[in-house]
Amino acid sequence: MLFCTKGTGRLHRIEGRMDGAMYREILANNLLPSVRALKMGRGWVFQHDNDPKHTARTTKEWLRKKHLKVLEWPSQSPDLNPIENLWRELKVRIAQRQPRNLKDLEKVCMEEWAKIPAAVCANLVKTYRKRMISVIANKGPLYGSLLQAWQCFLSSADRLSALHSSVCRSLVSEDGDRVRTWQKETFHKKLFGGFKESQDFETGFARAQKPWAKRLKKLDKARSAFHKVQRKEQTARDREAHAKGNPDVAIEKQRKIQEERELAQQETEKVRARYEKVLEEVTRYAPRYMEEMECIFDQSQEEERKRISFLKQAFLSIHRHLDVTNNESVKAVYNELHNTLMAINEQDDLRWWKNTHGPGMPTDWPQFQEWTPEKKSKKGKKEKEKEVEAQQGTIERSVMIGGVRVRALYDYDGQERDELSFKAGEEFLKTEDEDDQGWCRGMKDGGREGLYPANYVETA
Repeated sequence: MLFCTKGTGRLHRIEGRMDGAMYREILANNLLPSVRALKMGRGWVFQHDNDPKHTARTTKEWLRKKHLKVLEWPSQSPDLNPIENLWRELKVRIAQRQPRNLKDLEKVCMEEWAKIPAAVCANLVKTYRKRMISVIANKGPLYGSLLQAWQCFLSSADRLSALHSSVCRSLVSEDGDRVRTWQKETFHKKLFGGFKESQDFETGFARAQKPWAKRLKKLDKARSAFHKVQRKEQTARDREAHAKGNPDVAIEKQRKIQEERELAQQETEKVRARYEKVLEEVTRYAPRYMEEMECIFDQSQEEERKRISFLKQAFLSIHRHLDVTNNESVKAVYNELHNTLMAINEQDDLRWWKNTHGPGMPTDWPQFQEWTPEKKSKKGKKEKEKEVEAQQGTIERSVMIGGVRVRALYDYDGQERDELSFKAGEEFLKTEDEDDQGWCRGMKDGGREGLYPANYVETA
């Protein structure tokens, strides 16, 4: 069985005795598919204890090849794995269903395991640090002001973690939604790809350039024709000059060559005039072309100005959320942590240790005790019940002083005599904080006192 803050993963039935090979097969068939089903991404850490099957070289190699980050588990450490609390939750649910045989038991286990709310799993993970702090305070080497400083470190880390989580939520919910909304309102997608606004500008530029491109094409054609007749005229001039200097060329042929040169010169003049006319038309149309192009360009520039202005404000908003240097909550965390560290006093701590565990501790030295005969008193059943009620009343009054009102999140039917049963929404009094196993002690309004799962309630 496995779980995370997002809920429960796959539940696997083990048949026979599990060894390292079976354990790795279970991980391959259940761990990775559960991770994908719960959409946990890549930032998760795998936790299991120091069972020989878990710490075997082949198992470690398998985990390494799968690129799984495993939580370091110190030897001889308290069993703080929250899955033990989830085992308890599953056992309670199974007991309520009362399966009749092994096959029915397996079916009920699978059904009830899948029904465990994700909120229960998330609360177990959320309170994990609280249980660690409690173990350190009760069984660790720290005490006095050093213990307070260590607890302040952990609480400061929690507060900073919550702050960064709020920054993440702000970036996603505020800035992310703002950018997405702007994109949706500013850029409208086309059916076959692209954006309508971009196509409109491209169409506008193309429409403004079309008459100009047509005139440029006509001008290029006229220029090519002019250059062609010029080459023809130059060739005729060269032939004429060659014929005049050659006595072997007849006079009649010289006259003919001269006529060809004159015709080429006349054609050049005509084509030149046509070329100059087309060029004049292009020059005359240029201001209108520039006006139309500038109009479309100004429109695109205005849209680009709006885009830059919006992105500037979006970046400033992101910067405001990311910049925690001026956040009063951050300053308060570090100021409180600094004051707690400065309050560490070795003299007070040593004095406390001396008076609690050293020579100054109260000691019940042996003393001589006289023998006293026992008093025999006959009390009726009603008198004994009155004494019990009086004791319960005394307990209730003393508990009410330091108790905390809590509200049940889920229904719970106590399976043992010392457990409370309640319905979702019911309020009662919490008289003792959560222990290492995730249980609290409480008292109902009728005076009934007992244990209950800590993750089943919230402060009223």
